[in-house]
Amino acid sequence: MIIDGKSIAKDIQVDLAREIAQIKGRKPCLSVILVGNHPSSEIYVKRKTDACAEVGIQSKKITLPDIISQNELLNQIENLNRDPIVDGILVQLPLPPHINTSAILQAVSPVKDVDGFHPFNIGKLMIGEPDCFSPCTPLGIQILLAKLNISVAGKHVAIVGRSNIVGKPMAALLMQSAPQANATVTILHSQSQNFTAICSTCDIVIIAIGKPLFLKKEMVKPGAVVIDVGINRITDASRKSGYRIVGDADFENLVNHCSYITPVPGGVGPMTIAMLLSNTLKSFKQRQTL
Repeated sequence: MIIDGKSIAKDIQVDLAREIAQIKGRKPCLSVILVGNHPSSEIYVKRKTDACAEVGIQSKKITLPDIISQNELLNQIENLNRDPIVDGILVQLPLPPHINTSAILQAVSPVKDVDGFHPFNIGKLMIGEPDCFSPCTPLGIQILLAKLNISVAGKHVAIVGRSNIVGKPMAALLMQSAPQANATVTILHSQSQNFTAICSTCDIVIIAIGKPLFLKKEMVKPGAVVIDVGINRITDASRKSGYRIVGDADFENLVNHCSYITPVPGGVGPMTIAMLLSNTLKSFKQRQTL
């Protein structure tokens, strides 16, 4: 079965819009910082701000030149940290090479870190604190599986990739003693030995390594679930654009081999945006009690 992440995300956004419409007074507010004019980043930011408008979340887009100094960017973030009507702050990545990405992400107030990248929130995630903000893509995958009634409890899950954005927090989410968790997790990466032998025994494979069509049929157990986080552009002379977008999994050869698989695009991506909106509403509600 091909998972329709777009449809599931839309249902989540409808529920969010319904809840936000009932809020009296000011609505939740997300501030997005875009440094430079990277075409892909501009597209991603537009998708996020459009999604905010659809559910009733106010959004503020701050566009800064790519020559901005790190201190100037830190000052911008500090202003947003202090702004009482800003509930969430998102710094669109990647940043220019002269800026320390880690320092920027750590400058965002943990209570407004709706991307879930601040070490404070990652630490809370590791120990299972429910009031933290989980990174949007791993959280979206967890919710996606839950919406499909795919239980991960007791299942062997292979997470291919160990990034701070997907792999590591994904493992932390699924290993918790909590609903939609309790999985047995194996993280596979570039230095893993016996990759195919291990991966092909797993019930669920979540891949996020940025290598187009890497996950082959022989690496996956028949009937397993494949969640593909990858977004890659490969040459395709048959298309007017000269390229096509593919994931990290060899979709065409896996689609009839798996019980479930996410397409690229239209799988995980919409869920990531839905979780950004959900985290922004969560921040708004938590900040009302401060």
